[in-house]
Amino acid sequence: MHIVVGITGGIAAYKAPELVRLLKKAGHEVRCAATEHALEFVTRVTLETVSGAPLYSDLFASGRTEHISLKDWGEMLVVAPATANIIGKVASGIADDALSTLLLAFSGKPVIMAPAMNCEMWAHPAVQRNIETLKGWGIRMVGPESGELACGVNGMGRMSEPETIAAAVLSTLHSPLSTPHSPLSAQKWLVTAGPTYERIDSVRFIGNYSSGKMGFALAEALANAGAEVELVTGPTHLNVTHQRINIRRVESAREMYAAATEVFPKCNGAILSAAVADYRPSECADHKLKKNGSEGMHLNLVQNPDILATLGDMKTPAQTLVGFALETDNEEANAQRKLEKKNLDYIVLNSLRDKGAGFGVDTNKVTIIGRDGSHKESPLLSKQEVAHLIINTVTS
Repeated sequence: MHIVVGITGGIAAYKAPELVRLLKKAGHEVRCAATEHALEFVTRVTLETVSGAPLYSDLFASGRTEHISLKDWGEMLVVAPATANIIGKVASGIADDALSTLLLAFSGKPVIMAPAMNCEMWAHPAVQRNIETLKGWGIRMVGPESGELACGVNGMGRMSEPETIAAAVLSTLHSPLSTPHSPLSAQKWLVTAGPTYERIDSVRFIGNYSSGKMGFALAEALANAGAEVELVTGPTHLNVTHQRINIRRVESAREMYAAATEVFPKCNGAILSAAVADYRPSECADHKLKKNGSEGMHLNLVQNPDILATLGDMKTPAQTLVGFALETDNEEANAQRKLEKKNLDYIVLNSLRDKGAGFGVDTNKVTIIGRDGSHKESPLLSKQEVAHLIINTVTS
């Protein structure tokens, strides 16, 4: 792939060479375009050295329409950092330097921006209006994040790390497209999501903190790639709008087991991301259990059916089965054992030790382990971005 990295005049420009290095390491050709002020923070020599190509920074120096030739060469344009100035220029249709001219010429191709600015600037209504305008045109924003800023305060406006931006770039480049010719357009996939609730009595249950966000993101990404999706979800407030997703709502592990085993034989693959309860009370009272003096409540728990292991036994060579593992210690060893024991093709490992990953949040950080020995780690990304990475990995 041919990627153009645009650099503007913010202090975060010093991170741009690392972004270029990561993209080249992933096998892509990279060229850089910089504003005049960007070169106050990072030198021409540095950018040309890490990219291995001449820097485009002067609209008139070459005497040629380089913004057009570079647009024709590039398959994606990434602006990192994207200052309030460049965001405002593009939103207003202003092209008065090399990078802003290139951005306006780069229509019809993916553009990603990684905003970076002071927190007060980021919160200004004009900046937020411009951001919404660019999003409406299909420009994707990565970040910003909250943290320590160059001005010495903590707040929203810090540019995302190069690893995060690179992962977003690669997920966008590699995401399967929803077209009639997509390799998933004739396929059907099963996805499980959310928690399960195991009733104790008419008002109480055993459950967990799963929100279902990861499973719903996977279902949406598969549908966007052209697949028909059977989404079996435990209790959650989430919903879907994609016409290729059929949602089935269940409550208990046994209900999820029944739905999954019914659907799976008709599917090309399954991604089981639900947080299924391993145990349930052996008895469920049909009324609210009352306190009995100072005595505690004693529950006898019995094991629920293992959905993943059952589908692993059912799986044919033509099917792909993907499981999830949420671990707190010996993470990779436990995930590898689960992959082998349950006859999986891939397992997606989460660790509760990773801040921003796990239950109830909008981000995730995973390691995708394949039966073929493959091992792919992601930085902290949105769950939508993680979903694209997972699907691209397990369907390629």
